[in-house]
Amino acid sequence: MHELVIRRSVSFPDPLRVGRYKSNPDLGPRLLFFSGGTALNGISRALKSYSFNSVHLVTPFDSGGSSQALRKAFDMPAIGDLRSRLMALADESVLGHPEVFELFTHRFKKSVSKRALTSELETMVAGTHPLVKAIERPMRTLIMHQLGVFQASKPSRFDLRGASIGNLILAGGYLNQQKELEPIIFLVSKLVGVQGIVRAIVDGNLHLGADLEDGRSVIGQHLLTGKETAPIESPIANLYLSKSPLERSPVSTKLSKRNKKLITSADLICYPPGSFYSSVLANILPEGVGKAIASRDVPKVFVPSLGDDPEAMGLSVAQKVQILLRYLKKDAGTDISDDQLLNLVLLDAGEDTSARDLEDLAKLGIPAVALDLVSRPSAPYYDPHQVCEALLSLT
Repeated sequence: MHELVIRRSVSFPDPLRVGRYKSNPDLGPRLLFFSGGTALNGISRALKSYSFNSVHLVTPFDSGGSSQALRKAFDMPAIGDLRSRLMALADESVLGHPEVFELFTHRFKKSVSKRALTSELETMVAGTHPLVKAIERPMRTLIMHQLGVFQASKPSRFDLRGASIGNLILAGGYLNQQKELEPIIFLVSKLVGVQGIVRAIVDGNLHLGADLEDGRSVIGQHLLTGKETAPIESPIANLYLSKSPLERSPVSTKLSKRNKKLITSADLICYPPGSFYSSVLANILPEGVGKAIASRDVPKVFVPSLGDDPEAMGLSVAQKVQILLRYLKKDAGTDISDDQLLNLVLLDAGEDTSARDLEDLAKLGIPAVALDLVSRPSAPYYDPHQVCEALLSLT
């Protein structure tokens, strides 16, 4: 097979390309996102209008919320962000399985007694709970089985209050598949009709660690985001993966051949909005990610988050770009040119800092363009369809 690289001018948005993709999303392009958390979920839902072929490599390093309870109970990777992205990409049309979607997005109430929740879980395992009973066989049987594995394996003190049923099903499937994530993610993708591909960046039980500029080390994603604990008070000097959740124990892990193939077959690679360190940079830490990105000659786009990011400690867009490139080159090699790893930054034209960012990025030699990407200037959120159409115009 021969590969030919063609350069062309781009209009934002490109009505011809956008219209073509919208008329037949089955044949839409393979946009690949490195992300975690929920920041990309709105864009993911909108993307289903244009392409059923997007790829989402998600971090399994979360250490907060209900994911943390499951990690402690079963010594497993975090699955909350994976479940969230699967649901964002699920087929919500009448041709999909809305009853499965409803079960996966259901959470046990926090105000109910532990005994009542244990009883409710038992009815789900038995198939008599209304949410489970509404699902047709054989999907119902598969779901009941995964929940049964979770029920039989959970510690007696496991607290079900606020737990996501989708997370419990994934945990049961993980345990049932000899502690492998990919088989159960594949199964759930089929159950809810995921219109795209969702995978963990690595199938390993690892944790995020950060060395701060003040000399301290912090282990645990939830201690970096500023959402469940007070924000860190010193900038991050070094991000790494740790074997232990309790002490600094840096470890290397390799990108799988299957995930490498997804990167090297992408039509566009995006470093999307999200927590800069724990969502975006965390995904490029595994060995082989930078090399795979550099080997693919397609648009590589950074869409920085809007608003405050407690992890980023006031970093400008240009500073984020420099840090992103530094981490990518740790794997790809310092001899790799910047444009092999990143060749466009998309900014919102309404941001007060966009003019300064454009100037700073120009000094770095990084192409950037400012577009109208926010539908409501008063809210620091991207309009999902406008971001999708900007990215699709590049393919």
